[in-house]
Amino acid sequence: MNNPVTEKLHVDELIMMALKEDISNEDISTNAVMPEYKKGTVDLICKQDGVICGLNVFARTFALLDAATEVELYKKDGDEVKKSEHIAKVTGDIRVLLSGERTALNYLQRMSGIATYTRRVVKLLEGCKTKLLDTRKTTPNMRIFEKYAVKVGGGVNHRYNLSDGILLKDNHIGAAGGVAAAIKMAKEYAPFVRKIEVEVENLDMCREAVEAGADIIMLDNMSADDMAKAVKLIGGRALTECSGNVTAENIENIKRTGVDYVSSGALTHSAPILDLSLKNLHPVD
Repeated sequence: MNNPVTEKLHVDELIMMALKEDISNEDISTNAVMPEYKKGTVDLICKQDGVICGLNVFARTFALLDAATEVELYKKDGDEVKKSEHIAKVTGDIRVLLSGERTALNYLQRMSGIATYTRRVVKLLEGCKTKLLDTRKTTPNMRIFEKYAVKVGGGVNHRYNLSDGILLKDNHIGAAGGVAAAIKMAKEYAPFVRKIEVEVENLDMCREAVEAGADIIMLDNMSADDMAKAVKLIGGRALTECSGNVTAENIENIKRTGVDYVSSGALTHSAPILDLSLKNLHPVD
């Protein structure tokens, strides 16, 4: 891929917000040492093994500062990368390279970290039918980037936002007066094409949700033994999802329960960044 910076992205407004956060008036450090235009180049280098994600967002960040910036990519999103590997080269106004560096890397490191962690958990689920889901536990104004990174890592996106699907959690159930009442009210309110998911915390609630006609039943913070019993109780009458402190470290216990989906907030709220760096900046003729 050559010079992807020319492609406008529907997240341009969000990237601009991030740039304005970092450059409220001027980049005083850069303007002090580089008062005038000078063409330069800098290398994007990987500092640890992982899965790269967000390369077009990285490139677009520089383009929004100067459309003449050129970015040469040696990898594509979803590729595995190794420590010390060169991922890209950025060429343009040295002032732009310096001013856009941190914002561009913040996106790329965050998205690559999520993709890397997601890939790790997906591999742990190999050999069973259970699919890995993300959640709405995302960084404000970063959801579209973080959920994209989950997909690149091999995970599946849950609902995007509150307008995207019905999920009746414990407080919805409490407000409605019970599981069956909450499901009945949702069925009466929502179009028939909408599936209704309900969160349950024990086998009695699970039984009530099945009998009330829930389409998806989320088994929340239940033991692996109880989840297995719940899957058997449901008997294919609804899809099943488990949630509650799901991480790479405890995913093995979930595999044997037979649930259809496992959702993990850790994919987006706890994934460490992938360490990347812009190095070797120098002028070019």
